[in-house]
Amino acid sequence: MRIQIWHVVVLIIAFVLLFGWKNLPNIARSMGESMRVFKSEVDQMKDDNEARKDRKADDATPGTLESGSQDTAQEDYRRLQERGDDGTPRA
Repeated sequence: MRIQIWHVVVLIIAFVLLFGWKNLPNIARSMGESMRVFKSEVDQMKDDNEARKDRKADDATPGTLESGSQDTAQEDYRRLQERGDDGTPRA
């Protein structure tokens, strides 16, 4: 069953009777604003998802430590060696 023109007319009349003629512009305005907010939130979620995928791809590539964290790890290892601890687990 397809929607016919008289279905649309009945819906318009029902909206006018339920909400009143003066409230229809306010309702349409608020619905438009809600749609804009919804669209911006969806776009923001897409951007966040793409950024998360980029971060996962960067984290997945081995051997790409930042120089600061690599220096810190080397300093920690040097301190362990000076104490006589080579970092191997003991039983």
